[in-house]
Amino acid sequence: MKMTVVAVGKLKERFWSDACAEYLKRLQPYARITVKEVADVDPGRAGGVDAAREKEGAAVLAALGTRSHVLLLDIGGKQRTSVEFSQRLDALSLQGISDLAFVVGGSDGVSDAVRARANETLSFGRITLPHNLARVVLLEQLYRAMKISRGEPYHK
Repeated sequence: MKMTVVAVGKLKERFWSDACAEYLKRLQPYARITVKEVADVDPGRAGGVDAAREKEGAAVLAALGTRSHVLLLDIGGKQRTSVEFSQRLDALSLQGISDLAFVVGGSDGVSDAVRARANETLSFGRITLPHNLARVVLLEQLYRAMKISRGEPYHK
C-alpha cells in the first residue's frame, strides 16, 4: 500500500520531527509512506485567514495524487477506534484502493476545495489537536493499524 501524508507547515521543534521520524521508520516494513509538507501561509501577509487557507489549499491539492483516496483529518469527521481504523484501511485495500493520502491542515483548517476533494473525513475525537500533534497521532495510528491488521503485538 502507498500512503502519503500531506501536511501544512513544517515541524519546527525537534520533538515533533523525532516522533514522526520514529513512526515513519516503524511503518517502513508495512507500507510505502511519504510525507509532503506544504508551506503554511501567514494570514497577515495573505490578506486574511480565508486567503491564507485558499493558498494553503491550492498547495495541498497540488501535492495530492490524482488517483489518491483522500482522508481529511477533521474534528467533525468519522471517529473510529484503532481497530475500526485498521479495518477501514483493510476494507479500502480489498476494494482495490492502494493509494491513500491523509491531509493534515494548518492551524486555520483547510479550504473548501480541499474539503471537496476528500473522499472521507477522519477525526481523532472532538478535542482540538495542534496540527503538529495531529500528524504524530496519525502516524502512530497508521502504525498501530498495520500491527492490528497483521495480528502482531503492539505493546507488552
